[in-house]
Order: sequence, then structure tokens, then C-alpha cells
Amino acid sequence: MTRPSARALVGTRQDIGVEVGSRVVHGYRRAYRIAGAGPPVLLIHGIGDSSATWKDIIPDLARNHLVIAPDLLGHGDSDKPRADYSVAAYANGMRDLLGVLGIDSVTLVGHSLGGGVAMQFAYQFPERTERLVLVASGGLGRGVSAVLRAATLPGAQAVFSALELPGARAAVSAAMGLLDVLGTDLGIDAADMRRVVDTLPDATSRAAFIRTLRAVVDWRGQVVTMLDRCYLVAGMPTLLMWGSRDAVLPVRHAHVAQAAMPGSRLEIFDGAGHFPFRSDPERFVKVLETFLNETSPSMFSQEDWRGLLRQGRSATRLTQGTDGFGAGLRVASERSAT
Repeated sequence: MTRPSARALVGTRQDIGVEVGSRVVHGYRRAYRIAGAGPPVLLIHGIGDSSATWKDIIPDLARNHLVIAPDLLGHGDSDKPRADYSVAAYANGMRDLLGVLGIDSVTLVGHSLGGGVAMQFAYQFPERTERLVLVASGGLGRGVSAVLRAATLPGAQAVFSALELPGARAAVSAAMGLLDVLGTDLGIDAADMRRVVDTLPDATSRAAFIRTLRAVVDWRGQVVTMLDRCYLVAGMPTLLMWGSRDAVLPVRHAHVAQAAMPGSRLEIFDGAGHFPFRSDPERFVKVLETFLNETSPSMFSQEDWRGLLRQGRSATRLTQGTDGFGAGLRVASERSAT
């Protein structure tokens, strides 16, 4: 199949080589950034964020790849309806957008919530997944920032509404700045946290944010896990990237995930927080490009998939640990036949 170029898919130019477009899918506008030509890479952002989060890496990555960075439904410039904001619904939305754009298969790069969406996409559509790259991904442990847990509680929407009060955003910005000055892990991401808060300017945006958050987190932590299905990525090139000082999703999740995913690679960004691709975009692109160049796209047949499902978790044993979702995970060497 001939890969479409960014210019063939949209016609409005923004910045250096990056295009901005949108398509209506199921009646809702889906916005996206697109650049380059070649093997396609789909960048999926995290909760409350948008495709703008990838702006520092898209031009370099687009030198050798067709890069598609959508705004998830309820985020950025995409529509924000009263709709299904589950991880599975987002995965379906990614499939349908790619279908509209005429792209059959992609390498998935998902950050935070986007990592959970990428894993769900790979689970639902393995034949359309060439590689899987998880960046500080959700869905790999119960632990999550106390701020996000609190945002799921009753009354959270009223608290968010207070952002419209005079001086509220300035106070949030000052608090984030103080966390940075004090050298806290959360303070590392102060600039990005301010940016995410600024993407919630109205009640519609805030409602979509809370619906999305409550689909994956409650007051006790994350409620969605892919660890029970991680054995299914056997044979699919998989890369994990994480900041050593991530205060949103702890780096221990990266080590648990690597143990659960046979043959996966792990890259830790020392001193980085929850956004390693923003704190060190040059290194991020280099690591990603090396991974893309050294691996071949996975090619799952229906028989391969059936075999993995029949084998089940005989290849991956989960033992309940303090993290709730398999902090004591071990990978067994034996494989049982059925």
C-alpha cells in the first residue's frame, strides 16, 4: 500500500511542516495534526491534554514517518459531546479516524491515558498494530497521583468551576511554581500542569475531563488494567519510556510492565517527570527512531492470536502485590499446551 502524505490528507499548513486538519466521524469533529510521509506513527496524548503536547517532536519524527497526532474526543479542538469516554471507546475512535484517513496499520505511541488507549487498540486490533510504545502509561498499576484521585470525588466539577473566578488560574499557577521551586517531583511538570489546566476553559471541557477521568480512576486509584492481557504482545515490538521522577504514574509501573511484556524494551529518563518527551525531546526522538529502525512491524494472523488466547496467562503469572494490579508479577519460563 502506498502511504499517504500529510499534504494529501489535509491542506492547511501550520508551523514547519505540520498540518492541522479535522474529519467528522460518527457526527463528531475529530481534530488532528499530521506531518511527513512514510511508515505511519500515531501519537495519542494523555488526559486533559491535546495533540499540542507533541509539538516538539513531530517535525523531527516526520522526517522519516507519517505522523498523526489526534485530539481525543472531549479534548483539544475535537468535539466534546456527552458521550462514552471509556478506553475502549477511544480505541474504536482511533481505528475509525485511521479508516477515514485511509491508513491501515500504525506504530502506536501513547502517553499516560493515551498509553492505555494504545494498549486497548493493540488488544482489539492487533492486525492494525505494527509496534507499541508506552510513555508513562496508564493501565499498568493502581497507583496514580492523589490529585487525580481527588478529582473523581463528588463535587469535583464544582471545584473545577472555581477556575472561572478572578485570580483562580493565577493562584494555580503560583502553586505549581512553588512546587517547582521546592524541588518536588510534581513540580518538575509544573509548566505542563499549567498548560493542562488552561485547556479546561469552560464547563463542557471540564465535564468531558471528569467523565474521562472517572472511566479509569476512582478515589482508590486506577480501575483499569491491561496487565492481565500483556502476554498478548508476545511477538509485537514494544517499548516503554518513563521518567524516573514521575509523580503522576510511578516509575515502578514501568518495571512491572516490562516483566509482563515478553521481549519489551525499557528506557528510563533520569530526572524527568511525567512528560519525558517534553523535558528531553531530542533524546526521546532518538530512542524512538532507534526502536523503529531496529524492529520490524508485527504481523499477527488469526491463528497466532487464537494460540495466544488459548495459552492464556500460562506464560505470565500474576501475584497480587502491594500495588494491587500485580506489583509482584513474575514471568514464567514454561508454556503449557492446550
